[in-house]
Amino acid sequence: MDLLEFARGPALQFAALVLVAGTLWRIVGIAFLGKKPDYSEPRGPGGLGAALKVIWTRAFTAEPFKKATLYPKIMAYVMHIGLFATIFLFTPHIVFFEGWMGLDWPGLPNNVIYFIGVATVVSGFALIIRRATSPVLKLISNFDDYFSWFVTMLPLVTGLLIPVRALFRYEDLLAIHILSVALLLIWLPFGKLGHTFLVFMTRGTTGMVFERRGAKT
Repeated sequence: MDLLEFARGPALQFAALVLVAGTLWRIVGIAFLGKKPDYSEPRGPGGLGAALKVIWTRAFTAEPFKKATLYPKIMAYVMHIGLFATIFLFTPHIVFFEGWMGLDWPGLPNNVIYFIGVATVVSGFALIIRRATSPVLKLISNFDDYFSWFVTMLPLVTGLLIPVRALFRYEDLLAIHILSVALLLIWLPFGKLGHTFLVFMTRGTTGMVFERRGAKT
C-alpha cells in the first residue's frame, strides 16, 4: 500500500470514525450535564424564540464594539465563508461527497475556488498574527488556539499546492492533502474547533437563560 492508498483508505476512514464518535461524545456529554436548579423568578419564557434570537444576533457585533472589532470580524467572515466554499463548492470535493453520500450539487470554477482558497489562507494568517501580537489575545491563548489554527490552515495550504506540483509528485501532494484533512477531522471534536457543531447549541442555550432572567439579548 502506497501513501496515497493509505491516505484515501485507512487514514480517512479512521478519521471519519473518530469525528463521528467524538462529536456524539461531546453532544451526549453536554446533554447529560447536571442542570442546577434556578430559583429566581422567571422574567421571560426563555423558549425557542429566545434561542433563535441569540443565534441570529450573535452573528453580528454589538454596536459599541463594531469599530474596534471591524478588522478581525471581516477576516473571520472571509475565513469561514472561504472554508465553506472550498470544502463544498470545489468540484473534486463534490465528486467525493457524491461517492460517499450519493448527492451532488453545482460547484464553482476551479480558478474561482483557487482565489477563494488564497483569500482564506491570507485571512487565517492575518488572524493568527493578530492573536500573536495582541497582548490581551496572547495572554488568553493556549495550545488549543494555535493548534486548531494549524490543522485548519494545513488542508488549505496543501490543497493550494497541488496544482503547482513543484518538487513533489501529484500523488504525493494529494496524499499529504488528504492526510492533513484526516488530522483536522480527528482534532475537530476535541478542541475549540468543536464550535463547528456546538455553536448553535451554546448560543441557543445562552439566549433561553438570558431571556428567563430578563437580560437584554
